[in-house]
Amino acid sequence: MTCLLCVDKLTKRYTAEGPAAVDHLTFEVNTNEIFVLVGPSGCGKTTVLRVIGGFERADGGCVDLDDKCIEKPDLHLPPNQRRFGFVFQDHALFPHMTVLENVCFGLNRQPRRQRRKRAMKVLAMVDMADMADRAPHELSGGQQQRVALARSMAPAPKLILLDEPFSNVDAGMRQTMRQDVRRLLRRNRMSAVLVTHDQEEALSFADRIGVMNNGCIEQIGTPKEVYEHPRTAFVAQFLGRTNLISASADGYRAQCLLGDIQLDRQAHGEVTISIRPEHLRFEHLYPGQPDGQVIRREFKGHDLTYTVVFGDYTLTVQANYACPFTVGQSVRVVTTEPAVVVESG
Repeated sequence: MTCLLCVDKLTKRYTAEGPAAVDHLTFEVNTNEIFVLVGPSGCGKTTVLRVIGGFERADGGCVDLDDKCIEKPDLHLPPNQRRFGFVFQDHALFPHMTVLENVCFGLNRQPRRQRRKRAMKVLAMVDMADMADRAPHELSGGQQQRVALARSMAPAPKLILLDEPFSNVDAGMRQTMRQDVRRLLRRNRMSAVLVTHDQEEALSFADRIGVMNNGCIEQIGTPKEVYEHPRTAFVAQFLGRTNLISASADGYRAQCLLGDIQLDRQAHGEVTISIRPEHLRFEHLYPGQPDGQVIRREFKGHDLTYTVVFGDYTLTVQANYACPFTVGQSVRVVTTEPAVVVESG
């Protein structure tokens, strides 16, 4: 793959004395790649997007596009010269313009006939050509999002930046819109950077994920890599539910409240391990085995979520809908996958 966007040691402060909103952040986005920055509110992900887009100045580091610097402390290329498309939370459509006029807006350097032709072509890509003459207020939230995407795509940008684009859409539409937008980006071979606090959105939308915390990226990888092999306790907890357990490691094995278990890598001494609830299962208890007590059983239709107490520890176990164990029973819990050794700091 060819690197399209390179963010190197990017730093941004809003006050000279305060902590950095973004602190020496580094990542790359490849051609035809969808990269997602995911993290809790206030972690700095939107600031990163705003610096990349040219709406904020960098205090340190640099941003390169196609091997050319577009942002560093002594160089700032304005947003309109960066060849980026933008999709915001509120869609930011002009209320006094029709759908077609909104999409034509970013094409004002072209002759009118060419603008209209290009705008109609892009509206057809997002299945909105038949609504070209409507006003934004006549559209649903999902339709407005498609128009916003069409407007960002119309000038054929190098990269599309998406800032929490699905956050204002109701839950029922969110998944469908994510699928539609991803399919459009793929169909048109476009690169994108999306920022979100929604873990499910990040995992389902991204080719690669950067998990942010306190202005830094803690881990970058494919959704599968980052979910199944989190590097830190924060990443493990943020990307879905997990059980963090203290263990005594000796190579690829460890002793913990579940007894002797397998590890995903070699370790020695006291460690913290992460085990996803779906990587645990119940067995009937036999004498001399570590046992826990079921204190909660949540029925969710297609599956069950159990809470099991082992002394001072509380574990979450995901089981299928037919699991027979009930509240009050003593059970043995075993791992179905190697436990992941994580950094606890």
